Amino acid sequence: MSIRHPIIAITGSSGAGTTSVTRTFENIFRRESITAAVIEGDSFHRFDRKAMKIKAAEAEAAGDKNFSHFGPENNLFAELESLFRDYANTGTGKRRKYLHDLEEAAPYKQDPGTFTPWEDVPAKTDLLFYEGLHGAVVTPEVNIAQHPDLLIGVVPVINLEWIQKLYRDKKQRGYSTEAVTDTILRRMPDYVNYICPQFMHTHVNFQRVPMVDTSNPFIARDIPSADESMVVIRFSNPKGIDFQYLRNMINDSFMSRANTIVVPGGKMELAMQLIFTPFVWRMMERQKKAG
Repeated sequence: MSIRHPIIAITGSSGAGTTSVTRTFENIFRRESITAAVIEGDSFHRFDRKAMKIKAAEAEAAGDKNFSHFGPENNLFAELESLFRDYANTGTGKRRKYLHDLEEAAPYKQDPGTFTPWEDVPAKTDLLFYEGLHGAVVTPEVNIAQHPDLLIGVVPVINLEWIQKLYRDKKQRGYSTEAVTDTILRRMPDYVNYICPQFMHTHVNFQRVPMVDTSNPFIARDIPSADESMVVIRFSNPKGIDFQYLRNMINDSFMSRANTIVVPGGKMELAMQLIFTPFVWRMMERQKKAG
């Protein structure tokens, strides 16, 4: 953690909905004139798209049915922790981009599914903002979770997470239901061992719970809408959180535990704005006082 060079990290599984949290922070940064060094978790995968397909085929041939993007063998955990540590200490570090599609790849004159060269984080940024799979990973070798000043988990109930992944991968990436289902099954051991444990370390968790039947996510025709959901917001340390203010500002919200507020799904982004804007203000105020 760092006063002069704070870090905000969003962590969540593929299909969890971390992009909605990122959008909220983009709005906060723009409104507050904050310059963030943005880090995409995909850029710390070990292999590019072509190499990953080769490795997956080799694993399959060797009888490894659980080869996935979630585990340590396919990610640069040590390098990600080094970035967090270096940024917290000096405001710099090494980053790169993963080019997901033709539009992202065109400016770099590279193929989609490849990485850009490593480069220094831009100088004089106000904070580092990470969104990805592993912002709170702790293993015997690394402790990434110790570095962020604000660590946020995005964790839909599992059937909803699968529906969101199925919908995205089928509609946007052209995969079949069978292919996405196979990916979910292959990832399950790493999901249990490297994704779920992260949420013990997060400061705030957002869990969207559908209010409609999602008992068989593999036949769902669409993603339950925000208005068909509730969001469970859990604080690891509720000290300083004005729950009464949040309840007054968010209609139909209620407390389910002393550290947990439940809000309508359509109010999730409003809740994020109300909760995280003061966090960011305090970060910037401490930074300013520290010089």
